[in-house]
This record gives sequence, structure tokens and C-alpha cells, in this order.
Amino acid sequence: MTAPQRLADLPFADTLQPFEGELGRGGEDDYDAVHFDGAVFDEVAVGGGRFMDCAFESVQFDGGRLRGARFSDVWFHDSRLISTDLAQTEWTDSSFVAVSIAGVQAYEAQLRRVVFERCKFDSLNLRAAKLFDVTFDNCLLRDVDFGGASLTRVSFPNSRLVDADLTKVTCEHLDLRGAQLGITAGHDALRGAIIDSGQLVDLAPALAQSLGITVADF
Repeated sequence: MTAPQRLADLPFADTLQPFEGELGRGGEDDYDAVHFDGAVFDEVAVGGGRFMDCAFESVQFDGGRLRGARFSDVWFHDSRLISTDLAQTEWTDSSFVAVSIAGVQAYEAQLRRVVFERCKFDSLNLRAAKLFDVTFDNCLLRDVDFGGASLTRVSFPNSRLVDADLTKVTCEHLDLRGAQLGITAGHDALRGAIIDSGQLVDLAPALAQSLGITVADF
């Protein structure tokens, strides 16, 4: 999966209308074919809202609550989400390009056919989330908590994981090849993952420890 790089690359680009007004105000919770450009949203409340065929370009979310919101065919580009509540949100056929996500709560979120490209994550909570057909391409994931998440056909090409927690993760065709793996917990949950030979060498001590194997030379 690849992400559109420009607004003009979106299949719904010609239908987009500029955003006007205030997000989540006036009882408006559904947004179809809206272009959010250069906006700063501070502590907005759009819990349970719906976004379809929308583009977010150079947008910043500071705090705010979007818990339970649904996003379908949305595109985020050169944007920032800081300390935003995205718990229990649903994302389908969506793309993130050059986006920074920090201090975000996204536990129990559901992501299906989502691409993250050149994104930076810091302190992201994805506990008990469900990811299907998700790609993290050339991303930095620092202190991401996948605890109890379900990862199905998820890949991390050219990405770097730092202090990732995979405790009790369920893997099915999880492809870790091409990634730098900095996993602090959950090595025993990698059943069903695909790694390359170099990664196996790097992970061997932690895998042995998780299996209770003592490596001792005479």
C-alpha cells in the first residue's frame, strides 16, 4: 500500500470544500468531502463524529476528544496530533504522510487498510487496538504500547521501533522485515511474526530469555 503524496492525488480531490466554522460546534459532527487546511484545533470535542472523504493538510490538534469517531477515506499530510484522545476510533482506507503523533490515546481503536508514511510517533497508546492491513513505512515509533493489540497483516518497512511494548499481542502475518526492532517487552508474543535472519540474531537473547532458555558457555 502507498499513500497519496499530494492533495491532487486524492480520488476525491475535486469534491473537497474548504472547512468553515468551528469543529464540533453547533451540533455538527459529520463531515463529508471537507478540506481542513492550516487549521489549529485546541481542545475540540467531536466524540462519535464521522469524517468521510476528508483531507487534513498542515493541521494541528492540541488535546481534544475525538473518542469513538469514525474516519473513512481520510488523508492527513504534514500535520500534528498532540495529546489527543482517539480511543475507540475507527479508521478505514486512510493515509498519514509526514505526520507527528505524540501523547495520543488510541486504545481499542480499529484500523483497516491504513498507511503511515514518514510519520513520527512518541508515547502512543494502542493497547487492545485491532490493526488489519496497516503499513508503517519509513516511520519512527518511540514508546508505542501495543499491549494486547491484534496485528493482522501489519508491516514496518524501513521503520524504527524504540522501546516498543508488544505484551500479549496477537500476531497474524506480522511482517517485521526491514525494521529496526527496539522491543522492551512482549518477545514471547511474536508467534506468527515474520523476521529476517539479521533480526533473529539481534532478538535471540531476548527470545531465549522469554522461553526460559539459559545460554551458558563452558
